[in-house]
Amino acid sequence: MIGSRQPQSSQTGASSRQARYPPALAGSFNPQFGLDGPAERWHSHRERLHEQVCREGFDPKLNSFVQSYGAQQLDASLLLLPLVGFLPADDPRIEGTVATIERSLLKDGFVARYNTGSTVDGLPGDEGAFLACSFWLADNYILQGRHDDARALFDRLLAVRNDVGLLAEEYDPGARRQVGNFPQAFSHVALINTAHNLTRAYGPAQHRAESKETIGHNIDAGEQPA
Repeated sequence: MIGSRQPQSSQTGASSRQARYPPALAGSFNPQFGLDGPAERWHSHRERLHEQVCREGFDPKLNSFVQSYGAQQLDASLLLLPLVGFLPADDPRIEGTVATIERSLLKDGFVARYNTGSTVDGLPGDEGAFLACSFWLADNYILQGRHDDARALFDRLLAVRNDVGLLAEEYDPGARRQVGNFPQAFSHVALINTAHNLTRAYGPAQHRAESKETIGHNIDAGEQPA
């Protein structure tokens, strides 16, 4: 998960997705490097978890994946689903999730991690927009063929860098200043990936989205397995 605030819920779609990382990675590394291990069992667990997230983590009424099973709250980390190959970017559930995040979490041109007014995260107050999430939205635009939207969002994000080109964890559009951890590696890795995706017809987002063997492997997206 990203950031210092963690929503208090029994089971989140994002955490279930992360639970797929170890078996998915192991299943990929086993044939690639000839390592010993129960690859078939790992692949079986991966598919069971994938089916569970699709069944329990998607709300048909919202037409979107949600922050936790049975909830209606959103979480911008769901933008990683197509970036890691969980589902293709043109899957109606992914398209619905992106559209719902745009309507609910896109504020003043930047993406909030989640709605702090409806999510119980155990901490008081609001927070700024997560810059990495905003870059992930740009990556989704690219995968959906919305290159003009991706470029506009990317340019908006570049404009908030400081005088030496560094980014923090978050940005406060109201105060027009960066907030949170500084400098933040997530933000810079996401910037690099989005720039690469914009300048190449086949960037890392497209590669991971189409690679079945790297399902759940999220290094290029700037997030390590939990």
